[in-house]
Amino acid sequence: MSGRSFWSRSGRSKDISMENNLIPHEVVSLIVDGATPIRAWREHLSLTQDEVAKRMGISQPAFAQQETVAKPRKATREKIAAAFGITANQLEL
Repeated sequence: MSGRSFWSRSGRSKDISMENNLIPHEVVSLIVDGATPIRAWREHLSLTQDEVAKRMGISQPAFAQQETVAKPRKATREKIAAAFGITANQLEL
């Protein structure tokens, strides 16, 4: 085996946590610092509010409002999770 780690060989450091339903440390740290789970995931994925809104087919102000809700409805979590490429369960913290 080469000296390179799994992460550098695969280039999938963010994808692996999503496939396994895990919550990355960076996301947890952002939540501990006061971010909502939605904002923490968005920042972890290096997405802007506008990018997520476009993926969801809504306006940026509409998404910004959803991002501030501490416990969004299940249907909302599912739509946002799909836009992030994660599971809705990963937004339930």
